[in-house]
Amino acid sequence: MHLGVNVPNFGPGTDPGVLREWARLVEGLGFDLLMVSDHVAVTADVAERYPAPFYEPFTLLSWLAGITTRLRLGTTVLVLPYRHPLLVARMAANLHQLSGGRLVLGVGVGWARQEFDALGVPFTARGRLTDEYLVALRGAWRTEAGDNTTPVPVWVGGNSEAAIRRAVRYGDAWHPLRNTLPWLRSALTNRTLPGFAPRIALRLTTTPINDPERLAGVGTIEQILDDLHQLHLLGADTVVLDPYHGDPEETRRPHAAWQALAAVATHWRKPS
Repeated sequence: MHLGVNVPNFGPGTDPGVLREWARLVEGLGFDLLMVSDHVAVTADVAERYPAPFYEPFTLLSWLAGITTRLRLGTTVLVLPYRHPLLVARMAANLHQLSGGRLVLGVGVGWARQEFDALGVPFTARGRLTDEYLVALRGAWRTEAGDNTTPVPVWVGGNSEAAIRRAVRYGDAWHPLRNTLPWLRSALTNRTLPGFAPRIALRLTTTPINDPERLAGVGTIEQILDDLHQLHLLGADTVVLDPYHGDPEETRRPHAAWQALAAVATHWRKPS
């Protein structure tokens, strides 16, 4: 099973130097994948959780592709209705080719109503548009498949039944975001998915957390390692660790997240 990291590409503590350090750390610790988020217009509802500066994901990942050598690079998740699908298809295919086949395109429907309004995209149509755009992406890539490039893997994000159906119909993996192990286990029961690549929290504690609502990835190193083991048993090919917990001030203090990632990387590599 591969491990990835969701790196904050926003917030008052984030700048090119910090992003470079994130990339060096993630690759240096032996993680397989670095992913970033997506917003286009930092409207009030977005800024509350993910304030400026917000680095546009395709631009940022293109830059990171040039300063990394092995890491896969991806979006968790690109809000698909925000951009014309043929533009997304071209940008994704070009980045995939230029990086040596390292892109993972995680997509979702989005949630920020004010941002949809600012972009002139109907909020209530976002699910339908996402479905239509996924079809358009696949069609555009098939048209250009004569160059024999490896297809861009598409992970469909979201925790709803609609997201699961969308992943089955259009995706290469279902990419649920930050939930409990019992919920994930229940969601996977009696389903056949193209792939399973969850994004979980990462918060390291010194004492065990016994709350039944404990998010996967939160707790002692032993609890986190067991969560990863359980996700592997559930069929996860990749698990993305998300060390950001909603306070933009965290971006000024990345060392706590780096220490947690180092602990996971060190223990995960140890033979059982």
